[in-house]
Amino acid sequence: MYEPSEYTKRVMAAGDPGLRQIGVGPWESEHPGEPRPYPEDLRYDPQLLDEGDTRNVMDRYRYWSVEAIKHDLDQRGRHMCEVAVENWTHDFNIGSIVRTANAFTARQVHIIGPHKWNRKGSLMTELYQDIGYHASVDEFMRDIRIRDAQLGQDTRIIALDIVPGAVPIESYKFPENCILLFGSEGPGLTGKALEAADDVVYITQYGSVRSLNAGAAAAIAMHAWMMQHG
Repeated sequence: MYEPSEYTKRVMAAGDPGLRQIGVGPWESEHPGEPRPYPEDLRYDPQLLDEGDTRNVMDRYRYWSVEAIKHDLDQRGRHMCEVAVENWTHDFNIGSIVRTANAFTARQVHIIGPHKWNRKGSLMTELYQDIGYHASVDEFMRDIRIRDAQLGQDTRIIALDIVPGAVPIESYKFPENCILLFGSEGPGLTGKALEAADDVVYITQYGSVRSLNAGAAAAIAMHAWMMQHG
């Protein structure tokens, strides 16, 4: 007979394991029937307090306004790692990349190409993330070099693609101050982007498929950077 694990027993004891409440309801008193005054903290959003908060945010940010969350992330300090993606095919992976960048508190996300991109996979995380737009690879590089000169820093561009001369991510030492550069789903990075990169890194694979989708590759690369510098 199957014996549930200790974890499963705890979940079952807490309620139906098939049901998972997302978020919290309206701000209520700890004692049913008694009014509970709203917090005076200006970080709280009155509409969320009235209606509840079912957003995909950490519990510590429940009922906070978007502006308050973004300010707190900025104050706590974002990581030196940034992300850039070429947007030539209206790639659905861009939303996923933005979401992952938010999860790892990347300093900024850069969209190279048209401003319009598929936000479905981002789950609104673009609201909490600094996003820069650049019409071309040349403009992107110029903007980064101008910023570097103003801040007295040297940002390295690390491209992710499976091309001759690329090095395996498993043995690569990421610079702390860098931008991870990804191409569109399918065609990968353009020749112009590869020329602009300081290094090109690939993710070792063992199956029959040639490449991972851009969203998965970005998550792996950002986590690899975090393991070294986070």
